[in-house]
Amino acid sequence: MKAMILAAGLGNRMRPLTLYTPKPLLEVGGKPLIVWHIEKLKNIGVTEIIINSAWLADKLIGALGDGSKFGVRILWTREDEGLETAGGIINALPLLGDKPFILVNGDVWTTMDFEPLRHIKLGEDLAHLFFVENPKQHPEGDFTLLNGRAFNFDQKNEGENLTFSGVSVIDPQLFKGLEAGKRPLAPLLKQAMLDEKISAEKLQGAWVDVGTPERLMELDLQIRDGFYA
Repeated sequence: MKAMILAAGLGNRMRPLTLYTPKPLLEVGGKPLIVWHIEKLKNIGVTEIIINSAWLADKLIGALGDGSKFGVRILWTREDEGLETAGGIINALPLLGDKPFILVNGDVWTTMDFEPLRHIKLGEDLAHLFFVENPKQHPEGDFTLLNGRAFNFDQKNEGENLTFSGVSVIDPQLFKGLEAGKRPLAPLLKQAMLDEKISAEKLQGAWVDVGTPERLMELDLQIRDGFYA
């Protein structure tokens, strides 16, 4: 099984920290955010990892290289300008192949055990998403969870409104027939939910959207103080 880590964002909310350092290389607990993901994937035997790059790509690629120092093989895609999430994935499909893959946002941090990701069987579904309780900066959530299925808000289901964690297993068929170019992921997921093709569950473990310098600093202190030990 392969994995893709999304790492091409500009990191505007993280400025000035991201003026000279790509957001995935910002450190918490003594290591870059993206390295936490790489190590977790390596630990479950996922050693072929595709990473997209745009902002300060040379610095990001220079820091991580081919992945050999982490015991994995990193394959890179470059985007002249950020293609957004779905656009970045479509650009990477030749490397990802035609089987379901693990997708992780490069700017989240979690204690989640990645092992269950390897055992998810999508069947007829196009994706399996992991949701978290809504953080204070995003109180409305993204989608609704009901009986292991994901719904968009327009479907008006009576389940629990939760936030997408940025961790998922995706079938490349989700992007079938779509042209390359700038494209967000959310509309594709919402359409697949209308088609009843998305399963979901709650993420087990701690999760932080490391979107601002303040949240980065808070997480760094918590890790160093053993809060997540």
